[in-house]
Amino acid sequence: MTASLLGVLLAAGAGTRMGRPKALVRDGSDVPWVVDGCRMLRATGCDQVVVVLGAEADVARALVPAEADVVVAADWALGLSASLRAGLEFAAGTDADAVLVSLVDLAGLPPAVGRRVVDAAGSGPARHAALARAVFHGRPGHPVLIGRDHWAAVATEVSGDAGAGGYLARHDAARVECGDLSAGLDRDR
Repeated sequence: MTASLLGVLLAAGAGTRMGRPKALVRDGSDVPWVVDGCRMLRATGCDQVVVVLGAEADVARALVPAEADVVVAADWALGLSASLRAGLEFAAGTDADAVLVSLVDLAGLPPAVGRRVVDAAGSGPARHAALARAVFHGRPGHPVLIGRDHWAAVATEVSGDAGAGGYLARHDAARVECGDLSAGLDRDR
């Protein structure tokens, strides 16, 4: 079985500041953010993409591209950690050696950002143990690459509306500067 890279698009939240789930938002050209996020992950080099849904999952599922898988985080209301755990649980059933995690509200993020993070993580057996994250002028952001060796520990450690940032910091994740490619800002309004 050949190892692969799995893209995980977190799109489960209610988007309270946005006024609706971000999985339902479309850009100015009427392209759903979830479609844009899937395209970015595929263009980055992900062999497979899974979208993690939660709030209004039945409605949002219709916007997910046919070539992407969907998993619903039943406990999505607990916050980002529930979505990340659902994505990692899905990943455990694949042959992926790493996941590249991104957020649905990073619409317009250039694939070059993801490729830079993936390249920093290396390839082959080393990618199993890799940890890398995009930073934008020193500010941590997404996407984040998490090698298979870390999935169980990350899933156990995350809680509430926080992702893997603390884990990445304590385990010296590679900080991949991408500020020349994008501002890396998520959209809340």
